[in-house]
Amino acid sequence: MMAALKRVLILWLPGLAILLAGLQRAFATGQTDPWDWAWPALAVMAAMGLLLARQGWPLLAWTMGAVVSALLFCGVAAGRWPDPVAATGLILVASSAAFGGALVRQGAPLRAKRVAGGIALLALAALLAWRGPAQPIEPVVDRPALAVITALPLFWDAQGRADAAIVTVLRTRFTVQPIDDAQQLEPSRARLLLLVQPRAMTPEALVAVDRWVRGGGRAVVLADPLLRWPSDLPMGDRRRAPATSLLEPLLGHWGFAFDRIEDGERRWFLPDGALLTLSGAQMAGGGDMVQRKRIGRGEVVLLGDADLIDDRLWLADPARPLDPRVWSADTPARIAQWLGAAIPGDRRWMREGADVVAALRWAILAGLGWAVMGAGLLRGVRPGGGTRTKKVYPEGEAPESG
Repeated sequence: MMAALKRVLILWLPGLAILLAGLQRAFATGQTDPWDWAWPALAVMAAMGLLLARQGWPLLAWTMGAVVSALLFCGVAAGRWPDPVAATGLILVASSAAFGGALVRQGAPLRAKRVAGGIALLALAALLAWRGPAQPIEPVVDRPALAVITALPLFWDAQGRADAAIVTVLRTRFTVQPIDDAQQLEPSRARLLLLVQPRAMTPEALVAVDRWVRGGGRAVVLADPLLRWPSDLPMGDRRRAPATSLLEPLLGHWGFAFDRIEDGERRWFLPDGALLTLSGAQMAGGGDMVQRKRIGRGEVVLLGDADLIDDRLWLADPARPLDPRVWSADTPARIAQWLGAAIPGDRRWMREGADVVAALRWAILAGLGWAVMGAGLLRGVRPGGGTRTKKVYPEGEAPESG
């Protein structure tokens, strides 16, 4: 009984350790990326390889099921299968670490070659865990001009405030040009515009934006009815961004209409699975969040929220805005896409709290079931990979004592 329990624990605890270790990063971002479990899998499976090297290859191979718990969690929590490349990468990391550790540990003929092979497998596992995940975003060579009109503090200033994180990301895909007056749009030669919670615009400025769009410009407009962007400036200070959108005349002229305001923060999933985190957003008619219209020869994408580009709503680590693995929403990638640029990556996100609880439950139970099944199937396996057999003595003979 104790031997069976020991086998179950040997087969179950590695998977549980990997699952729990990877959850810390997953919960920090909300992403269900199998690569978040790569380093825990490397450490745990290398240790298991060292410990089980002389217990037989079948037992060691069965421990590879440890990564199944992490993959099952990713699939259930996100409501979709994990990315196949990332899932394969995690399995390769775990298997390379396990068999690499075993080869290093085994004391057998040709030991030097086995140790060298084990070290090579461990190095391969480390390389995969390091380079396999999505890498920081690199600037592209061809970056079209992007005009930005906003009252929000998005750009570097003389007081030493750096560009907002969203601008840092956009600069990798566009030549960003902040402008103060919409009548500068035509001279700027920019064919892209990000219009975010601007101050009150004169009739001439509104006409300039309308004429620019109808002439073939593409605009992404973030018009917030209930801005919650933090500011050190006192209420009433003209330098503060307006608390509510002042673009109604222009948006009404274009035929846009809004519905109710969603109070508080909300995670909003787009039809393709992309995630935006909104705060005090205003819905479009029909329950949609994003509106898109052709205006003349141009195009306008409208969203009733400007707080979504606040880095607190899409970035888990403010020091690394160019690393998609620490994003907590798809906001930068989706803004860039609306403007006609692409930021690679198919991020999968945890859905509701109930989905996460169910994912944890199924992952733990599946790992335990795998361990119990393995303990039953491998109970006859002896160290070295063979099977235990009972010696049968001829009738009348007895085993020698001593």
